[in-house]
Amino acid sequence: MLSRFLMTVIAFVAALLLVTLALANRHDVRLALDPFNPATGLSVEIPFFFYLFAALVGGVMLGGFATWFGQGKWRKTARQRTQEAMRYKGEVDRLTRERDSHVEAAKKLASQTPSSSAANAPRPLAIAGR
Repeated sequence: MLSRFLMTVIAFVAALLLVTLALANRHDVRLALDPFNPATGLSVEIPFFFYLFAALVGGVMLGGFATWFGQGKWRKTARQRTQEAMRYKGEVDRLTRERDSHVEAAKKLASQTPSSSAANAPRPLAIAGR
């Protein structure tokens, strides 16, 4: 709740600053691609705050791209480790199935053979005279 309120206050202050900046810089400025010969048709006249906002948006985008490419190594490592974990999980599943099938086979074998515990039970020693 507090973080939402704080974000609202920060957004309101930022919007107020941007509106103030736009109102203070609303005069037209010429951007000429050939500054030594501004009479050519390669120029545009727009309010100055458009240039400021364009620079702000360009900086944010440039920073985002730089961060994206800078973190590429970590994304690659995460992708490789995820693949490795999935491979190990598959191996564990395979080994679990094999173990379960061996246990089931041993149970079936034990239930099919007659109980030989009576034949293998130790006999009492014969005592002479009894």
